[in-house]
Amino acid sequence: MDVKEKLSKIGQEQLLKYESELTEEQKKALYEQIESLDFSVVKNIEHLHKPEKRGKITPLKSLELPEIQAREAEYRKVGVDALKAGKVGAVLLAGGMGTRLGSNDPKGMYNVGLTRDLYIFECLINNMMDVVRETGTYFHLFVMTSDLNYDSTTKFFKEKKNFGYPDEYVHFFKQEMAPCCDYNGKVLLERKDKVAVSPNGNAGWFQSMKRTGVLDIVKKNNIEWLNVFAVDNVCQRICDPVFVGATILEKRSVGAKVVRKNTRDEKVGVMCLEDGHPSIVEYYELTDELMDLTDERGERVYNFGVILNYLFNEKELEEIVDKSLPYHLAEKKIPCLDENGNEVKPETPNGCKFEQLVLDMIYLSSSCLPFEVVREREFAPIKNKTGVDSVESARELLKKNGVEL
Repeated sequence: MDVKEKLSKIGQEQLLKYESELTEEQKKALYEQIESLDFSVVKNIEHLHKPEKRGKITPLKSLELPEIQAREAEYRKVGVDALKAGKVGAVLLAGGMGTRLGSNDPKGMYNVGLTRDLYIFECLINNMMDVVRETGTYFHLFVMTSDLNYDSTTKFFKEKKNFGYPDEYVHFFKQEMAPCCDYNGKVLLERKDKVAVSPNGNAGWFQSMKRTGVLDIVKKNNIEWLNVFAVDNVCQRICDPVFVGATILEKRSVGAKVVRKNTRDEKVGVMCLEDGHPSIVEYYELTDELMDLTDERGERVYNFGVILNYLFNEKELEEIVDKSLPYHLAEKKIPCLDENGNEVKPETPNGCKFEQLVLDMIYLSSSCLPFEVVREREFAPIKNKTGVDSVESARELLKKNGVEL
C-alpha cells in the first residue's frame, strides 16, 4: 500500500495537501515519516472530555524508612551482588527540551553550576558513579532521547566524554513519536513537509528500546532489572543497591521510590491499589476523603508521592508491552499550519497529543514495592527556572548534599 492509499484509507489525505510544492527530497522525508507513524492512536480523540474510569482505590503499604534502616545491610548485600553480577541496568528518560528553563537545548544540558559548569546530565552520572565506586563495577546506561534532541544529546555526551562513564556502557535510542491532531481527529502538519508529532509518553521507553534494537544489549548482557528515571531530578540515586536489594528480597516485580508528601495536597501522584492491582492515583484524583484517610497509627495512608524512579523486572516488562497500554489525551498548543499554509504557534490549545503513562505499566505489573527515600537527599526536581521545584530549589538541595556549585 502506498502512502496516498494509506492516508485515504484512514481519512488523513490533508497531510499531502502541499505535496506539489515540495522538492523530491522533502517528499521522501514526508513519506518516510508518514510510514513510520501509528495513526491508530488518533481514534482516542473520541474519549476527549470524558472522565477516565478508575477502579476502586485502596491503600498500598510503603516500605518506610525505619523498616528499611532495620534491614539495610541485608538489602544492600543483595543489591550489590546483583549489580556486580551485571543484572541491573539504568534507563534515563531524556527526551525533553529545556524550554521552560529558558533554554533551547535538551533539558539535561542545562547548567546548574554557579562558580563552575555543572550540567544536569553530569549530576546524574556523578550519582551513578557513587554506586560504581561502591560495587567496583559499571552498569549499562540506556539514554532515551527524542527526534528533537537526539543529535544534540549524543554530541554533548561525546564532547564531555560521558562525564567519565565508559563508552561501552552508554547507549542512546530515540523515543517513538505519536501524531498530533485537531479536535476533529485530523492530524496536523507542522510544516508543509512534516507531520506534527510529539513523544508518546513516559511509558513508551521499553517499546522504543525494543523497536530500536537496544533491548538486544539488555538480553545479551543478561540484565534482569531496569531502573528507569527522569532527567530532571538532580539528586536522585540510580541503581541504588538498597533499593535494588529490597525489591528483589521482597519478591516484587516493580520497585517505586517514593517520598513523604510535604502537604496533604501536594501535587504528586501517590501509590495505591486499584481493584487490587498496584497503581498510581494522580493528585487531582485524590478526594478529601482519600487524602485524610489514616491507618491504625493515625498516619495518612496516601502520603507517599512517586518521583519517577522505578525498578522494573525485564522479563515481566516483555509481558506488559505485549498487552495494549492505553493512550491518554493531553490538550496542547501545537505549532502547525493554518488553513492558508502559514506556520503558526497558537496561544491557546488547538488539539491533542497522545501519551502512554508509567502508571499503566505499574497497573499491569503483578506486584509493586513503594520504597521510601529521604526527600532532601533524593528529590530535587527541576520543572521551572524559579520558585517551587526549580533550578533555585534544586541548587539548595545540591548544596545540602555536599555538591560544589
